[in-house]
Amino acid sequence: MDDRKYWIGFNLIKGIGAVRMQGLVAYFGDLESAWRADPAHLMEAGLGAKVIERVIQAREKVNLDQLWEKIESQGIKILTWQDESYPPRLKEIDQPPPVLYIRGEYLPDDLFAVAVVGTRRVTPYGRQVTEEIAAFLAANGMTVISGLARGVDAVAHSAALKAGGRTIGVLGSGVDKIYPPEHRALAEQMMERGGIISDYAPGTPPDASNFPPRNRIISGLSLAVVVVEAGETSGALITAEFAAEQGREVFAVPGSILAPQSKGTNKLIQRGALPLLSANDLMQALDLTRVGEQKTARKILPADETEARLMNVLGNEPLHVDEIRNQAELPIEKVSAALVLMELKGMVRQVGGMNYVAVREVQSGYSA
Repeated sequence: MDDRKYWIGFNLIKGIGAVRMQGLVAYFGDLESAWRADPAHLMEAGLGAKVIERVIQAREKVNLDQLWEKIESQGIKILTWQDESYPPRLKEIDQPPPVLYIRGEYLPDDLFAVAVVGTRRVTPYGRQVTEEIAAFLAANGMTVISGLARGVDAVAHSAALKAGGRTIGVLGSGVDKIYPPEHRALAEQMMERGGIISDYAPGTPPDASNFPPRNRIISGLSLAVVVVEAGETSGALITAEFAAEQGREVFAVPGSILAPQSKGTNKLIQRGALPLLSANDLMQALDLTRVGEQKTARKILPADETEARLMNVLGNEPLHVDEIRNQAELPIEKVSAALVLMELKGMVRQVGGMNYVAVREVQSGYSA
């Protein structure tokens, strides 16, 4: 039986998130050993008495084999930190979700993604802008990420599909609990050309408290976040805050100072978000003209040990290729060849004089 069932088991237990899951893996080596461990060892691994009690109750009540079979029968895929196909951009964020549940597919090309989010009470202006942005992104090979909510989210997903692109929805419920229910048909279409993702276990209802945390996944999967319309208390602003913390570029569509739906976006711009005045703003900031090249390069050279070593060496401070070679302890010809392809993939950038920085470390000008 797949050992991912133990990841699911711990994912069901309240009080065990990314930090505690990491601690269990570090202490026991694997989660199967942690699932079978006695209370004394669980305490040594960093769990408190209340959480240990929940672990014991879960072991008594949950049949992991049956749960695994049920999840498989529903066509739900499971990704954990340990899976090679776990979204690499998401893995970089603070406390990435240990387990992802997916209906549809997350593909390597979905690394090239932009989130388009906003109010549920979208205006005709907001609808038009959302449709244009999402269609433009899809036409340029970008995956459109959003939250499947009413309003801007649904418009973004639909426009991406109409343009023949891929789109992914991140839910605040289990992937078997589509919310709102009137978006079930849309979700089915998305599973054909993209998917729906959640870090909540199947069966989890769409509780209001689930939605703010899921926004970190929307931004974490994306190169940038576009907020189309947002009131002063909109959840889209939470996504923008997560994006800023994660070093993602944040764009906001300006609107009338009299419109409630534009109060949030106008404030984002006031605080340093980039005003999105046309699709060309995205084209220039994200270098979308090179997406095709980057996707081709990813197929030519999948991520390997060399790339991993170079990414460990590189940060946001420019490093000369000779220093990169020294720190990575690799032959210069291997380093040079890898850097060329990594630049095409959008992983690194040359900043002049054979000096390189890691793109994942470049910070947005917007500050939350």
